[in-house]
Amino acid sequence: MIPELRRVFNQRFTSEKYTRFLAHLAGRSGTPVKFRVSETPCFFPADLIATMQRAGAELIHQLVENPAYLAQARRQIPEGFLTPNEAAKPLFLQVDFGLIRDAGGQIAPRLVEIQAFPSLYAYQPVLEESYAEAYGLDTRLLTPRYDGLLRSAILGNHAPENVILLEIDPLHQKTLPDFLLTEELTGIRTADIRDLRRRGRKLYRGDTPVHRIYNRAIADELMRRGVHAAFRFSDDLDVEWAGHPNWFFLISKFSIPFLRHETVPESYFLDQIPAIPDDLDDWVLKPLYSFAGLGVKVGPVREDIASIPPGERNQYLLQRRMRFEPVIETPFGPTQAELRVMYIWQDELTPVNLIVRMGRGRMMGVDHNRDLEWVGASAGLIF
Repeated sequence: MIPELRRVFNQRFTSEKYTRFLAHLAGRSGTPVKFRVSETPCFFPADLIATMQRAGAELIHQLVENPAYLAQARRQIPEGFLTPNEAAKPLFLQVDFGLIRDAGGQIAPRLVEIQAFPSLYAYQPVLEESYAEAYGLDTRLLTPRYDGLLRSAILGNHAPENVILLEIDPLHQKTLPDFLLTEELTGIRTADIRDLRRRGRKLYRGDTPVHRIYNRAIADELMRRGVHAAFRFSDDLDVEWAGHPNWFFLISKFSIPFLRHETVPESYFLDQIPAIPDDLDDWVLKPLYSFAGLGVKVGPVREDIASIPPGERNQYLLQRRMRFEPVIETPFGPTQAELRVMYIWQDELTPVNLIVRMGRGRMMGVDHNRDLEWVGASAGLIF
């Protein structure tokens, strides 16, 4: 979006530099990256990013400071996932914005999703640095690193050997680069949820007691795959959570119809919408609890809605579709961008980085743009 930076980058781009970039990223991550990474970073003006950071913080506070909303959201937590000793606030938060052109012709952010769950905190700074290294970019454009804050958020007051990153089959997750970089940064180890053992109220990885869990196991995937573990999230365990699991449900797509903000598109629970709109091509149908765009239908048809049993419609959201403005000029034409503002909330709610998804398809996720070039996961450099 910074025309001069964009023009110079495009002119100097070569496939050899992209190959060098991917090799550097894989080497730094300790493993090849198995999702598509874009050929280019994105350049954004600082005032636009600041607007998104402020808007995201306002949305988060609006939810966390609303006890009536939180009580209603807590009732949505599935059986077996209401975890004791809930933290007073979420530790990790993500707010996703798409870029649209508003009525005044200006580029403006609009909320896509909001989620209180960890994201690629360790990987994203390395992605930025890999772009800068391979393409010879000005390192002053990089986001400041918050390694100390991330390390503190994950470890708490515990020794690294008693803290784990928890996932399902982590070696085969696409987010493995982030797991390995988190291990490097903090000294903790990654554990498969099925490998933990329970003795009374305590959990163990091998013979080592687990005192704190950086949870990356998504509830939707646990239920969908029927994962059997030695404990349930609802058990009263002698363990701390780096990111209490309840917040995954308390701040999620379920939150969006409750928000009142200029960045929030018109949204309804499917079971509460007065009538099915005639212009369904201008709407998006989303399951409340899924990741990576699973089950999302852009421009659904009436048959899609009719196929959802009435008793399950409270688990779906119908949201006004946003027409993302293609703001990134590439050799393959203007490309859209979705930006995730990543926060860590310890003493203060702190925006720490950006994740960017570039796309030219109907959906922005990397899996929906895998056969295209100059799309996929990217980084936001701020000017």
